[in-house]
Parts: sequence; structure tokens; C-alpha cells
Amino acid sequence: MNIVLTGSIAIDYLMTFPGHFCDHILPDKLDCLSLSFLVDKLTRRRGGVAANIAYTMALLGERPAIMATVGEDFGEYRAWLESLGVNTKAVRTVPDLLTASFFVNTDRSNAQIASFYAGAMAEAAQLHFADLPDAPDLAVISPNDPAAMVAYVEECCRLGIRFVYDPSQQIVRLNAEALQQGIEGCEALFANDYEIGMIEKKTGLDRKAIAEKIKLLVITCGEHGSDIYSEGEQVHVDAVAPKQIADPTGVGDAYRGGFFKGYMHGVSLEQCGQIGSLAATYCLETLGPQDHSYDLKEFTTRFREHFDDDGELDRIL
Repeated sequence: MNIVLTGSIAIDYLMTFPGHFCDHILPDKLDCLSLSFLVDKLTRRRGGVAANIAYTMALLGERPAIMATVGEDFGEYRAWLESLGVNTKAVRTVPDLLTASFFVNTDRSNAQIASFYAGAMAEAAQLHFADLPDAPDLAVISPNDPAAMVAYVEECCRLGIRFVYDPSQQIVRLNAEALQQGIEGCEALFANDYEIGMIEKKTGLDRKAIAEKIKLLVITCGEHGSDIYSEGEQVHVDAVAPKQIADPTGVGDAYRGGFFKGYMHGVSLEQCGQIGSLAATYCLETLGPQDHSYDLKEFTTRFREHFDDDGELDRIL
């Protein structure tokens, strides 16, 4: 299956705060919130939703393609992705701009406060699926420039391209009409348990109504696993307990990469979620969204320590 990932490619600046954000927020002062957190660590890592998903898919033996816009500073990052087998031919460099940047502060409970600078990502609407040499069998529309996300939904619907809709961090920037169009046109919707609540509030649709409109709804719930809704049925997939917790950044992207690996090869939705669950845990155990690694033998062995396998994993890995 030919899959094209759209979404952010970014440089991540990861900070850690040695306390809890909630201890410093005054509920009766939210209208004049003014906070500054002294962090004790700062690291720079490769990131961005599309690139993070592609990284996990590459670890699992796939060669996904990315369609995105980047800045003039992307050369080393591009070489890194290509060395892993990621197809970057549809990644366009925008002159005189920098690659997007993600700044996130994580506290001791893994709560996060983040900001995102779009940079070259703001030009993503200039890219079109119609310009690709081959139409994708499946497109993924993940957080990106909001105008690009709207345009990609419209183009996929117009061209009959199956797509996964993953608005996540951009839910706050998309209006109800745009979200509804994405939901009604997509094959699958991905969100975490907080994001699905935001979607429900903005659109007026509860998760049952959403699940009835689409083929597949996947909601990730952190340490509580994930819930998969399809054809009136619900499947719960447990999270894989981490050996250690290093950083939650990119964990949801790793889950998606693992899920798409199974989905592309037609395994059961439950096993898709299980592959995603383990891929997410590997990411959680390492600082940065693209710094964990494993070979397929190691992944399979650990998978079978947690989940039953009917041999399908050997077929697709």
C-alpha cells in the first residue's frame, strides 16, 4: 500500500520542569494567567508529527512518503530520514525560511505545555496530492498549517483518496465546519482522550455519533491504553508498561506509526492497536520522538511477551 503522510516536520526543543504545573496555576486567576517555569534540562531533537510517524513506520520495515514543507536548514534532517528509508521526494524546501520549531515543557507528571512556530510549514498549502507521481492508496492528514489541512481534506474528497484524519494539536485552530468536513470525509479519525473531548465540544457530535459516521475511530488514552471503534464494535487495547519513562513527546505519533503498519497489511484492528501500543512504549522510554530504536526480532519478541499472536506479526514484519 502506498501511504503518504502529511503534517509537520519540526525541530523539537524539549524542556523538563522538576515540579507540577498544576501546583502553580490559580483557578481564580485564569483570566490573567502569567507563569514562568525554570527548567532544569533542554535538549534539541528531530520531530514533527509526519516525520515521527514515518520514523516508526521505517523502524517497522516500511518506506512511507512524506509531503510537507521545510526550511533551508533541513538538509541534515532530510539525509537522516532518507538513510532510514523514508521517501522525502515530496518534501519541498522553502527559501529564506526555517523549518518549524516545537517548544515543549514537561513536568514530573508528564503534563506538557507547548508552543509551535510554523516557519516553512506555513507554506504547506502550496503542495497538492494531484502533483504526486502516483496517487496514494492512503493519505494521512495530521497537524499542519490549518489552511493546508482544510485543502488536503477537500482534495482527498474530490479525488477519491482514502484518508486518515488526525487534527490533534490543530483542533484549537480549526473551526467546527472544517472538523466536520474532515470527519465526514475520512476513513479513520485518530485522537487522544482529551482531543476527542475538544472535537465533541466544537462539533456538537459525541463519540458515538462520530463513530457512526466513519469506518474507524481510534482514541488513545495514555497509560490506560486505546479504544478502537468500528462497525458498532469497540475493542480496548492495553498499554504496554514501560521499563522507564523518559519523555512523552511523540508517543502518540509512534502509536500511529505502529497502527498504520498493521493497517496497511490487513491485520485485525486489535492487533493494529497492539503494534501501536508497543511502538508508543519504545518512544516513551527514550528522550525525543526519534531516538528510540529496535530491530524487528526484538520488537516481535517483546510483542509476544504482552499480546497473543496468531503468526500475523511474522507475516507483516
